[in-house]
Amino acid sequence: MQGVTQQSHTVENSNPLDVVVVGAGFAGMYMLYRLRLLGLSARVIEAAADVGGTWYWNRYPGARCDADSIEYSYSFCEELQQDWRWTERFATQPEILSYARHVADRFDLRRDITFNTRVSSAIFDELHSTWTVTTEDGEVLHSRYVIMATGCLSVPRIPELAGSDEFSGVQYHTGNWPHEPVDFTGQKVAVIGTGSSGIQSIPVIAQQADHVYVFQRTPNFSVPARNAMLSNEFVDWVKSNYGAIRQKARLVGLGSIERPTESCFSVDEQKREQRFEALWAAGGPGFMFAFTDMMTNLDANREAVAFVHDKIRSIVKDPAVAELLIPNDHPLGTKRICVDTDYYATFNRDNVTLVDARATPITGLVAQGVRTTVQTYAVDSVVYATGFDAMTGALLAVDIKGKGGISLRQKWEGGPRTLLGVATADFPNFFMITGPGSPSVLSNVVMSIEQHVEWLSGLLAFAQNRNARVVEAQTAAEDQWVAHVNEVANKTLYPLANSWYLGANIPGKPRVFMPYVGGVGAFREKCDAIARDGYAGFTLN
Repeated sequence: MQGVTQQSHTVENSNPLDVVVVGAGFAGMYMLYRLRLLGLSARVIEAAADVGGTWYWNRYPGARCDADSIEYSYSFCEELQQDWRWTERFATQPEILSYARHVADRFDLRRDITFNTRVSSAIFDELHSTWTVTTEDGEVLHSRYVIMATGCLSVPRIPELAGSDEFSGVQYHTGNWPHEPVDFTGQKVAVIGTGSSGIQSIPVIAQQADHVYVFQRTPNFSVPARNAMLSNEFVDWVKSNYGAIRQKARLVGLGSIERPTESCFSVDEQKREQRFEALWAAGGPGFMFAFTDMMTNLDANREAVAFVHDKIRSIVKDPAVAELLIPNDHPLGTKRICVDTDYYATFNRDNVTLVDARATPITGLVAQGVRTTVQTYAVDSVVYATGFDAMTGALLAVDIKGKGGISLRQKWEGGPRTLLGVATADFPNFFMITGPGSPSVLSNVVMSIEQHVEWLSGLLAFAQNRNARVVEAQTAAEDQWVAHVNEVANKTLYPLANSWYLGANIPGKPRVFMPYVGGVGAFREKCDAIARDGYAGFTLN
């Protein structure tokens, strides 16, 4: 499979560090910036050759953000907000990566980042209250704190297909796309998976390839993006009102999306239909917020489901294909809703074939293509759009051991356990940015990153002022938070879907709902209350 060749760089660690940060995406970059303000020595370790995290690796055709670009950005620096100009409503991968590089340049971040290097282990030394961090090329670093800024969607899930080493063509994964352009002209291409990356890439690949076979096991809900170039007038208005936009987003999630004030059945059928139609026409993930009870009332959700089903049937000309594309095994929004450009219309093309991989499962690859239980599809390339080992994959890929030699993998055998998604008991001086138990993937993740980094910076400053060498989440507080996360999730429709929110896409992974669904405003309030109470739930020694 094509990807980026890793190179080894020597890490100089003649003196112990205050902090080792793993990952140089949006979380790692901002964490480094804040650590400098605290006067702490820090080194960021990054597997890629540059900053950007997910947006460094995800270069597949059609890759875009599914949040409005004006909000998918940092708010901590007013000059940065004013200087940078987004060009499209939903920014492309190259534009987002350019923004990340611009931030790294502006704040001179790269001098404290070691690229092309993966962390293999992090072991806590109880005697000295320090961490020993080892990289895959054998370099050893010692630090007081370890902060994992490894991202929620950063470990690609590559299906284990029989015969994959026999296939004579080229195999790609959307989460680790080649950096050089991929030309599918004249090719027959198999795309396996119809989650977000599949839904974004299939229309683009179909415009170039001779033929595209889309292997779909489970259809997903997708709404139109209605992407457009941003006018100068709109950008000027945003820059003049960024303060209010950001404040609203911190309280309700996405500042550009108007939150509903009415429940689904408090209005008549005509008004319901008008509301759905207006949001469908407006485009973007705001469709999920048509009514206040969309994610808590199954009957209300079914109204939205019926509307989307009708839209799919009206777009896709072949009724049999339309029915295959209609999701009917989960409520709308309980799997991450997709945002597309001409996805359903792509199946009207003569060079696109939808293969029902549930009725006729893939049995493996052969030299010439993809084999199912009923036939073989001859293809030149295979694109795996099969998603990620979400939320915990990157954390558990590192051998992390806390007090008593317990590994994080052992502790999380039954599912992740955290306090606020930022810390976990028995792992002192060890922190996560947007970890399991935080809003993370159910929010504008850049905004959640800022909140986590700023709150954690406050905790570290508090520890400095108290001359505390050890900061650790208390087990009782962690238990209470895990119970609260589960309680809030179980009041919603989210657990009704076999989604990657639950780890259902990874064989053998515990089925635990991982993100916090209580909302970014409520989460921020809880975090702020804990800080005001002297960081209750944490032990400082």
